[in-house]
Amino acid sequence: MKPILLSLLASSSLLLAQDTPFNGKDTSGWELKKKDNATTSGWAVGTPSLNAANPAIFDVKPGGDALVNAVSGHGKGLDVFSTAKWGDIRLEVEVMVPKGSNSGIYLMGEYEVQVFDSFGKADPGPGDMGGLYGASAPKVNASTAPGSWQKYVIEFRAPRFDASGKKTANAKFVKVELNGKILHENVEMQGPTPSGVSGKEAPTGPIMFQGDHGPVAFRALKISPLK
Repeated sequence: MKPILLSLLASSSLLLAQDTPFNGKDTSGWELKKKDNATTSGWAVGTPSLNAANPAIFDVKPGGDALVNAVSGHGKGLDVFSTAKWGDIRLEVEVMVPKGSNSGIYLMGEYEVQVFDSFGKADPGPGDMGGLYGASAPKVNASTAPGSWQKYVIEFRAPRFDASGKKTANAKFVKVELNGKILHENVEMQGPTPSGVSGKEAPTGPIMFQGDHGPVAFRALKISPLK
Protein backbone atom coordinates (compact mmCIF):
# COMPACT_ATOMS: atom_id res chain seq x y z
CA MET A 1 0.00 0.00 0.00
CA LYS A 2 1.71 3.19 -1.20
CA PRO A 3 0.68 6.46 0.48
CA ILE A 4 -0.38 9.26 -1.84
CA LEU A 5 1.42 12.53 -1.21
CA LEU A 6 0.34 15.67 -3.11
CA SER A 7 -1.64 13.64 -5.63
CA LEU A 8 -3.94 10.70 -6.30
CA LEU A 9 -3.24 7.63 -8.35
CA ALA A 10 -4.95 6.99 -11.67
CA SER A 11 -6.32 3.52 -12.24
CA SER A 12 -8.66 1.76 -14.64
CA SER A 13 -11.74 2.64 -12.59
CA LEU A 14 -10.71 6.21 -11.76
CA LEU A 15 -11.19 7.87 -15.11
CA LEU A 16 -12.43 11.34 -15.95
CA ALA A 17 -14.44 11.55 -19.14
CA GLN A 18 -12.92 14.78 -20.50
CA ASP A 19 -10.13 17.21 -19.54
CA THR A 20 -8.82 14.52 -17.25
CA PRO A 21 -5.95 15.17 -14.80
CA PHE A 22 -5.56 11.39 -14.52
CA ASN A 23 -3.13 10.32 -17.24
CA GLY A 24 -3.15 6.62 -16.32
CA LYS A 25 0.61 6.62 -15.70
CA ASP A 26 1.38 8.60 -12.55
CA THR A 27 -0.11 10.58 -9.71
CA SER A 28 0.13 14.07 -11.16
CA GLY A 29 -2.92 16.31 -11.22
CA TRP A 30 -3.99 16.44 -7.57
CA GLU A 31 -2.81 18.37 -4.52
CA LEU A 32 -3.26 18.13 -0.78
CA LYS A 33 -4.96 21.00 0.99
CA LYS A 34 -2.33 21.79 3.60
CA LYS A 35 -3.45 22.30 7.17
CA ASP A 36 -1.40 23.45 10.16
CA ASN A 37 1.78 22.91 8.15
CA ALA A 38 1.00 19.20 7.70
CA THR A 39 2.46 17.62 4.55
CA THR A 40 1.40 13.99 4.85
CA SER A 41 -1.94 12.27 4.48
CA GLY A 42 -3.66 8.94 4.88
CA TRP A 43 -4.64 8.63 1.20
CA ALA A 44 -3.61 5.36 -0.43
CA VAL A 45 -4.60 3.24 -3.41
CA GLY A 46 -6.04 -0.21 -2.72
CA THR A 47 -9.11 -2.22 -1.81
CA PRO A 48 -10.86 -1.09 1.39
CA SER A 49 -12.89 -3.20 3.79
CA LEU A 50 -14.16 -2.67 7.31
CA ASN A 51 -11.82 -3.78 10.06
CA ALA A 52 -13.35 -6.82 11.73
CA ALA A 53 -12.48 -5.66 15.23
CA ASN A 54 -13.29 -1.99 14.65
CA PRO A 55 -15.81 -1.20 11.86
CA ALA A 56 -15.04 2.52 12.23
CA ILE A 57 -11.75 2.10 10.35
CA PHE A 58 -10.60 0.53 7.08
CA ASP A 59 -8.27 -2.31 6.28
CA VAL A 60 -6.68 -1.66 2.88
CA LYS A 61 -5.22 -4.32 0.61
CA PRO A 62 -2.74 -3.18 -2.07
CA GLY A 63 -3.44 -3.58 -5.77
CA GLY A 64 -7.01 -2.30 -5.73
CA ASP A 65 -8.66 0.53 -7.61
CA ALA A 66 -10.03 2.80 -4.90
CA LEU A 67 -8.69 6.00 -3.37
CA VAL A 68 -8.76 5.29 0.34
CA ASN A 69 -8.30 7.79 3.13
CA ALA A 70 -7.13 5.22 5.66
CA VAL A 71 -6.96 7.40 8.76
CA SER A 72 -8.06 6.52 12.28
CA GLY A 73 -10.54 9.34 12.82
CA HIS A 74 -11.43 13.02 12.70
CA GLY A 75 -8.55 15.43 12.19
CA LYS A 76 -6.08 12.72 11.19
CA GLY A 77 -5.91 13.39 7.44
CA LEU A 78 -5.94 16.06 4.74
CA ASP A 79 -8.33 17.11 1.99
CA VAL A 80 -7.26 16.55 -1.61
CA PHE A 81 -8.26 18.54 -4.71
CA SER A 82 -7.68 18.46 -8.45
CA THR A 83 -5.41 20.93 -10.20
CA ALA A 84 -7.83 20.84 -13.14
CA LYS A 85 -10.90 23.07 -12.88
CA TRP A 86 -14.43 22.87 -14.27
CA GLY A 87 -17.63 24.89 -14.40
CA ASP A 88 -20.88 23.09 -15.27
CA ILE A 89 -20.37 19.33 -14.83
CA ARG A 90 -21.96 15.95 -14.38
CA LEU A 91 -20.05 13.96 -11.79
CA GLU A 92 -20.39 10.25 -11.06
CA VAL A 93 -18.50 8.58 -8.23
CA GLU A 94 -18.81 5.63 -5.86
CA VAL A 95 -18.04 6.18 -2.19
CA MET A 96 -17.60 3.97 0.88
CA VAL A 97 -17.60 5.08 4.51
CA PRO A 98 -16.90 3.07 7.66
CA LYS A 99 -19.23 3.16 10.66
CA GLY A 100 -19.73 6.70 11.94
CA SER A 101 -17.39 8.36 9.46
CA ASN A 102 -17.69 11.77 7.82
CA SER A 103 -16.42 13.21 4.52
CA GLY A 104 -17.63 15.28 1.61
CA ILE A 105 -17.46 15.93 -2.13
CA TYR A 106 -16.85 19.61 -2.91
CA LEU A 107 -17.96 20.74 -6.37
CA MET A 108 -15.67 23.52 -7.62
CA GLY A 109 -13.82 22.95 -4.36
CA GLU A 110 -16.47 25.05 -2.57
CA TYR A 111 -19.96 23.48 -2.57
CA GLU A 112 -20.29 20.32 -0.49
CA VAL A 113 -22.38 17.22 -0.96
CA GLN A 114 -22.15 15.44 2.36
CA VAL A 115 -20.67 11.96 2.74
CA PHE A 116 -21.64 10.44 6.09
CA ASP A 117 -22.67 7.19 7.72
CA SER A 118 -26.41 7.89 7.94
CA PHE A 119 -27.58 4.29 7.50
CA GLY A 120 -30.99 3.73 9.07
CA LYS A 121 -31.60 7.33 10.15
CA ALA A 122 -35.30 8.15 9.90
CA ASP A 123 -35.12 11.90 9.39
CA PRO A 124 -31.84 12.94 7.71
CA GLY A 125 -30.69 16.55 7.88
CA PRO A 126 -28.31 18.71 5.81
CA GLY A 127 -25.34 17.13 7.59
CA ASP A 128 -26.33 13.58 6.71
CA MET A 129 -25.44 11.48 3.66
CA GLY A 130 -26.54 13.34 0.54
CA GLY A 131 -27.17 16.61 2.33
CA LEU A 132 -26.03 19.91 0.85
CA TYR A 133 -24.15 20.93 3.95
CA GLY A 134 -25.68 23.97 5.62
CA ALA A 135 -28.21 24.39 2.82
CA SER A 136 -30.62 21.51 2.19
CA ALA A 137 -31.53 18.13 3.67
CA PRO A 138 -31.94 15.15 1.32
CA LYS A 139 -35.49 14.28 0.36
CA VAL A 140 -34.99 10.67 1.43
CA ASN A 141 -32.36 8.63 3.22
CA ALA A 142 -30.85 6.55 0.40
CA SER A 143 -27.86 5.39 2.45
CA THR A 144 -26.76 1.79 2.55
CA ALA A 145 -24.77 0.10 5.31
CA PRO A 146 -21.24 1.14 6.29
CA GLY A 147 -18.67 -0.70 4.21
CA SER A 148 -20.86 -0.82 1.09
CA TRP A 149 -20.20 1.08 -2.13
CA GLN A 150 -22.71 3.86 -2.79
CA LYS A 151 -23.07 5.76 -6.07
CA TYR A 152 -23.57 9.49 -6.50
CA VAL A 153 -24.67 11.18 -9.72
CA ILE A 154 -24.41 14.96 -9.40
CA GLU A 155 -25.39 17.56 -11.99
CA PHE A 156 -24.04 20.98 -11.13
CA ARG A 157 -24.09 24.48 -12.62
CA ALA A 158 -21.40 26.97 -11.68
CA PRO A 159 -22.20 30.51 -10.52
CA ARG A 160 -22.32 33.18 -13.24
CA PHE A 161 -20.40 36.46 -13.27
CA ASP A 162 -20.56 39.56 -15.45
CA ALA A 163 -17.60 41.25 -17.13
CA SER A 164 -16.81 43.21 -13.98
CA GLY A 165 -16.67 40.04 -11.88
CA LYS A 166 -19.98 40.64 -10.11
CA LYS A 167 -21.97 37.45 -9.48
CA THR A 168 -25.19 37.38 -11.50
CA ALA A 169 -26.43 33.87 -10.65
CA ASN A 170 -25.84 31.46 -7.79
CA ALA A 171 -24.28 28.04 -8.12
CA LYS A 172 -26.96 25.38 -8.48
CA PHE A 173 -27.22 21.66 -7.84
CA VAL A 174 -29.45 20.70 -10.75
CA LYS A 175 -29.74 17.14 -9.47
CA VAL A 176 -28.18 15.01 -6.76
CA GLU A 177 -28.88 11.30 -6.94
CA LEU A 178 -27.68 8.62 -4.52
CA ASN A 179 -28.10 4.91 -5.18
CA GLY A 180 -30.71 5.63 -7.83
CA LYS A 181 -32.84 7.93 -5.64
CA ILE A 182 -33.17 11.67 -6.24
CA LEU A 183 -32.17 13.71 -3.18
CA HIS A 184 -32.17 17.28 -4.57
CA GLU A 185 -33.36 19.14 -7.65
CA ASN A 186 -32.56 22.74 -8.61
CA VAL A 187 -31.15 23.85 -5.26
CA GLU A 188 -29.31 27.17 -5.40
CA MET A 189 -26.31 27.74 -3.14
CA GLN A 190 -26.25 31.24 -1.68
CA GLY A 191 -22.51 30.97 -1.11
CA PRO A 192 -19.68 28.50 -0.62
CA THR A 193 -19.71 25.76 2.01
CA PRO A 194 -17.22 26.32 4.86
CA SER A 195 -13.85 24.55 4.67
CA GLY A 196 -13.56 24.55 0.89
CA VAL A 197 -10.36 25.08 -1.07
CA SER A 198 -10.40 28.88 -1.08
CA GLY A 199 -13.72 30.00 0.38
CA LYS A 200 -14.30 32.13 -2.72
CA GLU A 201 -16.72 31.77 -5.62
CA ALA A 202 -15.42 31.75 -9.19
CA PRO A 203 -16.49 30.69 -12.71
CA THR A 204 -14.49 27.44 -12.47
CA GLY A 205 -13.01 25.34 -9.70
CA PRO A 206 -11.56 21.92 -8.78
CA ILE A 207 -13.06 18.81 -7.27
CA MET A 208 -12.18 18.29 -3.61
CA PHE A 209 -12.56 15.16 -1.49
CA GLN A 210 -12.68 15.88 2.23
CA GLY A 211 -10.09 13.86 4.09
CA ASP A 212 -9.69 15.63 7.43
CA HIS A 213 -12.98 14.41 8.97
CA GLY A 214 -12.46 10.64 8.86
CA PRO A 215 -11.80 7.57 6.73
CA VAL A 216 -13.46 7.37 3.31
CA ALA A 217 -12.91 5.70 -0.07
CA PHE A 218 -13.78 6.75 -3.63
CA ARG A 219 -13.75 4.90 -6.94
CA ALA A 220 -15.22 4.97 -10.47
CA LEU A 221 -14.92 8.76 -10.77
CA LYS A 222 -16.24 10.22 -14.01
CA ILE A 223 -16.60 13.88 -14.96
CA SER A 224 -18.23 15.19 -18.11
CA PRO A 225 -19.63 18.55 -19.24
CA LEU A 226 -23.20 19.19 -18.16
CA LYS A 227 -25.48 19.36 -21.19
